Amino acid sequence: MKISAIDVGSNSVRLAVTADGKTLYKRGAATRLAENLALTGSLLPQAMERTALAIKDFKEEAERENCARIYVFATAAVRSAQNRQAFLDRVRELCGLEVDVVSGADEAKLGITGALGGRDGGIIDVGGASTEVTVRRGGECLYSHSANIGTVRLHDLAGRDLAKLTEAALARIAEYGEFDASMYDMYAIGGTATTLASVKHGLKVYDPQVTDGTVLYAGEVYDMAKRFISLSVEEVRRISGMEPRRADIIGGGCLLNYLVMRHFGIERITVSESDNLEGYIMLKEGTL
Repeated sequence: MKISAIDVGSNSVRLAVTADGKTLYKRGAATRLAENLALTGSLLPQAMERTALAIKDFKEEAERENCARIYVFATAAVRSAQNRQAFLDRVRELCGLEVDVVSGADEAKLGITGALGGRDGGIIDVGGASTEVTVRRGGECLYSHSANIGTVRLHDLAGRDLAKLTEAALARIAEYGEFDASMYDMYAIGGTATTLASVKHGLKVYDPQVTDGTVLYAGEVYDMAKRFISLSVEEVRRISGMEPRRADIIGGGCLLNYLVMRHFGIERITVSESDNLEGYIMLKEGTL
């Protein structure tokens, strides 16, 4: 039996189609729902429309796949927007779907469930409008916090200026407080992490079987951040392994990932292709 989930993220809408607990494939569309959200507190009409249309397309694809259930959930951009109801109403009108708007705490739970299943360890999930850090041991959550900063928010606030990006990121990172994650196996999920893995391998065609399990060290993450920010957007777009639609925001996202690692004393992270999409299906289906 096939089950699908649609993740309405702040930068992308993504579809996962699964069967018998295994992910058959994922597909994504960059709609940048959180565009200008950091500056206005509201979703742009055009961003809402292109995102709703992407949801409609993915719902129709899931129906063609004969998925028994189609879940749809939204994260930071929707939950923090002043006009979120207008977006939810538009999705309902266009697709007939009710979007589950998850809290920051639930988003963190979805991410660690998808990446780790029931194993111990932690995650860093750099999204478009929020970044979650969660650590678990012996089935108990030791630490979890969702900060309202992500790749799209950071770009809106600071563009591609290294000093401004650092200042804006550190202002939010301070709210994580003190927690030493250096002794835990830490994983990175989300588009920033998988793009960095793809660049590390120099992939000409994206391959999740290659990127999954890639180890990234703090120093090389920082070096990539400085490199991406120093180049023009067009130059970044031409880098082997780069997701072209992320070229303008990847430098800030990479820097944010590094600064979060430094804050928690994390020297290395392992990229996981399994993330909140798998986590949502596991929790909804009770298959954990």
